[in-house]
Amino acid sequence: MKIGIVSDSHGMARRLRAALGILTSGGVDAIVHCGDIGSIGCLELLGAVGVPIYAVAGNMDRHIERLESAAAERNVMFSWEVVEVPIGGDRFLVAAHGHDERILGGLLAGQQFPYICHGHTHCTRDERIGKVRLINPGALCRPRSPGGPTAAILDTDKDELEIIKVAGGAA
Repeated sequence: MKIGIVSDSHGMARRLRAALGILTSGGVDAIVHCGDIGSIGCLELLGAVGVPIYAVAGNMDRHIERLESAAAERNVMFSWEVVEVPIGGDRFLVAAHGHDERILGGLLAGQQFPYICHGHTHCTRDERIGKVRLINPGALCRPRSPGGPTAAILDTDKDELEIIKVAGGAA
């Protein structure tokens, strides 16, 4: 299964649109947004993609009125803390934003998910900790990793991760 992963769009609709275009042209089966969505407009873009969408709120999303109901209206599987993505058999990828170390630490300590995705740091990450592959796709807004805004495609069948540079407008 191919999963597109984005994070920290912070309301930058043009950049998110560019990332979604890259991910869908890459043949992803689902997309995960690891938080700090930033606006209902970005949620609308996610809901219009045509593949299953999973999103978790970030620390900057707490102020967005109607975020949860807007996600439901657009068939986006949404959670305030952790979202689970089925990846075949009885396996799941989970995503949390990463701003709450207790949540991320608890997921890592449990070692029950092969993939844990997060955002928040605005830095790409691909690290194995025990049986878990911990992934951060980087950020679409104000990235801290070299090379600018990024997204990722994870192929769970091959256990391969591709970090992708995302061009696109600032708004």
